[in-house]
Amino acid sequence: MRLYDTATRQVRDFVPLEAGKAGIYLCGLTVQSEPHVGHVRSGVNFDVLRRWLTVRGYDVTFIRNITDIDDKILIKSAEQGRPWYNLAYAMRRELDAAYDALNVTAPTYEPAATGHVPEMIELITRLVAAGHAYAAEDGSGDVYFDVRSWPSYGELTGQRIDDMEAAEVAGDPHSMARKRDPRDFALWKGWKKETEPETAAWPSPWGPGRPGWHIECSAMALKYLGGSFDIHGGGVDLRFPHHENEQAQSRAAGFGFASYWMHNAWITTAGEKMSKSLGNSLTIPSVLERTRAIDLRFYMVAAHYRSHVEFSFEALDEAAAGFARIEHFLGRARDLLGDVPLAESVETGLSAAFVQAMDDDLGTPAAVAAVYDAVREGNKLLADGPSDALRAAATSVRAMLVVLGVDPLDPRWSSGGSSAREERLTAAVDALVASLLEQRAAARAAKDFATADAIRDQLKAAGIDLEDTPQGPQWSL
Repeated sequence: MRLYDTATRQVRDFVPLEAGKAGIYLCGLTVQSEPHVGHVRSGVNFDVLRRWLTVRGYDVTFIRNITDIDDKILIKSAEQGRPWYNLAYAMRRELDAAYDALNVTAPTYEPAATGHVPEMIELITRLVAAGHAYAAEDGSGDVYFDVRSWPSYGELTGQRIDDMEAAEVAGDPHSMARKRDPRDFALWKGWKKETEPETAAWPSPWGPGRPGWHIECSAMALKYLGGSFDIHGGGVDLRFPHHENEQAQSRAAGFGFASYWMHNAWITTAGEKMSKSLGNSLTIPSVLERTRAIDLRFYMVAAHYRSHVEFSFEALDEAAAGFARIEHFLGRARDLLGDVPLAESVETGLSAAFVQAMDDDLGTPAAVAAVYDAVREGNKLLADGPSDALRAAATSVRAMLVVLGVDPLDPRWSSGGSSAREERLTAAVDALVASLLEQRAAARAAKDFATADAIRDQLKAAGIDLEDTPQGPQWSL
């Protein structure tokens, strides 16, 4: 399989450091407020990568971190008048719920920054000893990475140091005066007792303080994946300065770090990156009030992970309508076959076109097209009733949907993805439609076709498609 490596700006064959294994580090979220659609895209996209590597036979170790101490968290918690750790914990629970709703597989481990401060101090100490970092001379307790000491700084994003903007520290107007170069970035931030709570400071060789954002991810990646690992991922907005700084400080400390860098594109609204600061975010709970979680995930995976997606509910509804055609086929197949089992090995059920698409840098648009092709062929088999060919077609469709994480026959979608209220509504709709279908059948038996057609029109007006089949009427939303 081939993956696009952001560092080399080309699609490369995936060759892991250790045969049969793959180590992935995904930059998780800073838990400062409710997760929105743009936030969870990286979790969904890299979940697909993990599933595909597993299908291809790799033993995957997947680490996704949580940033639970950060300038933004301290600022937001102060605005709300609550402890920073209370805000971070509450928002982490919101994030867990969003990932669970969208069927994102739990990582091998999900380290939190606050649980790894000793490892961060050890890494900073190593950089200071190697001459790549220095403590500020004003006694503030700040420690900075010296970008001029690392000639390769800028190689990840293809930039020259002199063309870069200065690295600022939020809420600290004096930070520039402490730096040797405006581009130097903070590894450790001394405690500001006038403006920061004492609980947001840890002891260190440079005085009480807290880690900088970039050193957090390096320390956690190195601890759980080792000095060199296969893939580092995240949103495209993290390429600079976050990932550039991660790579520089990790390699300056003597580690190989990531062999491949992968970045998913933004989800935009009105052409701008969806973000809390722009005020154009759509939180996951609010979106799921008007659409199913499985439809939202399908909407995300149907686009290539490196393509920007302009979010709109109209586009989401179109994706949901397309997915409904897939569900309708599987529902009809299950009615005929009694069950649509998964193949013993998911890979054996995949079409050649699907495999080719996924092996080409996770080409999910072409993979989804392969699903639709299989559904069209399967629909042709429905009229002939139960058959081995129909079973094979339905099993293949399920296998492809499992890779994408949107198998509608997976019990987790019907159990974990629905509220009690939704289940009651579903049962009510089932009963009402069944009653109307009985009335229609009676009208047709009495050759009262005007009444039968009126009932069909009534169902259509309510958003229900009706199809007469040899096995009886079938309906779907």
